[in-house]
Amino acid sequence: MKKTSPIAALVCGLIITCSLSTAWAQGPSRDAPVRAVPIEQREIASYKTFVGTVHPSKHAILGSAVDGRVVEFNFEEGDFVKANEPVAQLLINTISLQRDAAKAELDVRQAELEELENGTRPLEVQQMEARMLAAQSRKDYMKLRRDRAVELYEKRGVTSKEVYDEAVSAADAAEQEYMDAQKAYELAAEGPRKEQIKQAKARVAVQEAIVQELNDRINKYTIRSLFDGYLVKKSTEIGAWANSGGAIAEVAKLDEVDVVANVPEQDIPYVRVGREVQVEVFAYPGRKFPGKVVAVIPQADIRARTFPVKVRVPNQFDDNQPVLKAGMMGDVMLQTSETKLALLVPKDAVVLNRGSKVIYVVAPTEQGQIAKMVPVKLGIQDGSDIEVIGEIEPGMNVVTHGNERLRPGQPITVLPAAATASAGGR
Repeated sequence: MKKTSPIAALVCGLIITCSLSTAWAQGPSRDAPVRAVPIEQREIASYKTFVGTVHPSKHAILGSAVDGRVVEFNFEEGDFVKANEPVAQLLINTISLQRDAAKAELDVRQAELEELENGTRPLEVQQMEARMLAAQSRKDYMKLRRDRAVELYEKRGVTSKEVYDEAVSAADAAEQEYMDAQKAYELAAEGPRKEQIKQAKARVAVQEAIVQELNDRINKYTIRSLFDGYLVKKSTEIGAWANSGGAIAEVAKLDEVDVVANVPEQDIPYVRVGREVQVEVFAYPGRKFPGKVVAVIPQADIRARTFPVKVRVPNQFDDNQPVLKAGMMGDVMLQTSETKLALLVPKDAVVLNRGSKVIYVVAPTEQGQIAKMVPVKLGIQDGSDIEVIGEIEPGMNVVTHGNERLRPGQPITVLPAAATASAGGR
């Protein structure tokens, strides 16, 4: 083994020492280029993501109110159904005949009422008046005839008792006929009594109720949806027998949906009805659906100690089909703390230093600017920013790039915006 001479070893040591001294002298003297932004102060709150399930805003099982046979089914599963549009029809032949007969009877009752309300026609009044005048003429004639028979029988005695009685009787009959014709004329002129009109109205009302009852029964044979929606299930087919109360179909309203998420009890106090939130469904990653909290159900799941929170989301449509479908799952971002005023910096500004977290702020000196290290505690994240707690103030410039190799007190040069963009691109 070849040994190194003491003189050679001394020379090498001097060279290495000089090189280290030169590197140390050149390193700290150079200003490190950095990127910096001001520390912001604004209101923030913490948010958490909860898994929710999409439910239709309305869901109804369409059932039959009567027994009957299904003769029509107008839609298939997946079809859009408008409100009050017939979905299915039961057989109504017999009840339709009953309804038609009741309508005919109603027409008769209404005609009778109309006749009474219109009163006696002028021609009928004139006819009654003519009969009354004819009866009056006959009465006057019979009276004169009676008077002659009385004179001939009682004063002159030239006629028989039989002729006398006949004349008196005929005069009395003519008087009664005239009185009857007179009353008939007066009744015709006065018109129907109010009581008769009232009775006729009552008969019409009774018949209308009968027709309405039959129409109502017929409506029960027609299965309709009370809101716009999609037919999601058929429970019967044409020709099948439907029992009263049995299911015919199911309809779901999907123009807006409810995303229901279960939230732990410690986070529920911060969930507010009416607050706008964002929903992201797993089937459409990256696609946001804005919604609003519409209800916090005040009944917890005893086992999980979570409360259902209902978020109403307007649905979107692709090719006339709803994007959000019942049963889908997604994330719901909900606020889980009170809003507070905090100091925020970009996440890139935070550096790990021997297990602790620090940031470097730009501190002015007589010679220029240096990097001042400030220990901080982290708080709530807000997008790409994070809350920091330490000896800092709003408006201080914090280093966001070039801070990984900085040392406390090291001189720095803050690049302008344009230069910063160029440096970031290299």
